[in-house]
Amino acid sequence: MDALTDSGVALDALNAHFAGMPPVAALQPTVADWRDGHLQLSAPLAANINDKGCAFGGSLVSLMTIGAWGLVFLELAQAGIEADIFVADSRVRYLKPVFEDIVIDATFDDAGERAQLVDTLRKQGRASIRLKSESLLAEGGVAASFVGRYVAIVRNG
Repeated sequence: MDALTDSGVALDALNAHFAGMPPVAALQPTVADWRDGHLQLSAPLAANINDKGCAFGGSLVSLMTIGAWGLVFLELAQAGIEADIFVADSRVRYLKPVFEDIVIDATFDDAGERAQLVDTLRKQGRASIRLKSESLLAEGGVAASFVGRYVAIVRNG
């Protein structure tokens, strides 16, 4: 059994991966929660602020992108699969400015695709899956939404 199947080890590996990429590390993402097909990240506004005093749109889309990427990483780690994961395409909508620390919730866009992800990877060595992320506001609204298609390719060796 792969060591990453332990959820604490998988989260540590994800955090190390984020810290190892300078542009991502600069965003200062923190895993706030992971369960039931959801990954929630948080990041301080101070590290992601623009000239208007709100969150930089590039930070929002980056955090939503890595939140969805991280969810695929964790799902595969739980199954003992090491894969290279790529974002293939995405769409983002900015709805409201964020004047507070950033909270991102990433989830699978389709429960059926999620259920087939591991089996497809084991059988074909690659799989495609859609995910969505939202930037959530403390008052309950959504500041930005993201939908992306990710491709995972099993690592050989």
